[in-house]
Amino acid sequence: MLAFGLAAHAEDNARIGYVKTLSGDANIVSGETSSAARVGSPLKLGDRIITGANASLGLILKDNTVLSLGPDTEISVDDYLYAPAREALRLDARILRGTLHYISGVIARLKPDAVTVRTPTGTIGVRGTRFVVKVAD
Repeated sequence: MLAFGLAAHAEDNARIGYVKTLSGDANIVSGETSSAARVGSPLKLGDRIITGANASLGLILKDNTVLSLGPDTEISVDDYLYAPAREALRLDARILRGTLHYISGVIARLKPDAVTVRTPTGTIGVRGTRFVVKVAD
């Protein structure tokens, strides 16, 4: 029973957020496995989220950060640590193409310099509460 409890706790910790809204087709790629995104689908560290041509998708991370993706968008959350009791906070996301509307959660409010969003041509350091970025092909 204890081993099961520890495994369930580790699995829960691997989840950094979930799909809150979805319109159209989108996929979540974990390693070599791709699955259709659905409302409620978990997001794990390192997952890539890819939206289709007429899709939009909203993600909520554990710290209430909101990531809204437009059509033909590909992003990943490469580093995420949310342990406010230990003052361990970090969010590093990467957008490869498409559009992203970012709304700050607890991490950015408590430690703004711990949040970065990388693009193919630069890095956005979060110093406010929201922004929109578009990466063209």
